[in-house]
Amino acid sequence: MSRQSSNNLVVPQAKAALNQMKMEAASSLGVSLSQDGYNGNLTTREAGSIGGYITKKLVQIAEQQIGGGQRF
Repeated sequence: MSRQSSNNLVVPQAKAALNQMKMEAASSLGVSLSQDGYNGNLTTREAGSIGGYITKKLVQIAEQQIGGGQRF
C-alpha cells in the first residue's frame, strides 16, 4: 500500500524556499539532515524542533507583512 502525503503545497513554487528554511532551521538547531531527503533517523524531538522553528519564523514574517512589524 502506498502512502500519499497530506502536506500539499498551496503554492508549489514555494517548495525551494521551504526546503531552504528547513535546512537553515536544522543548521541553527544543530540537527543534521540527509541530503537525499530521507530523515527517518531524526528523533521526534529533533523533527518537532525544526517544525517549531519554521512555524515561529513564518509567523514572524506574516506579522511583519500584516502589521508592518508591529505586535498586536
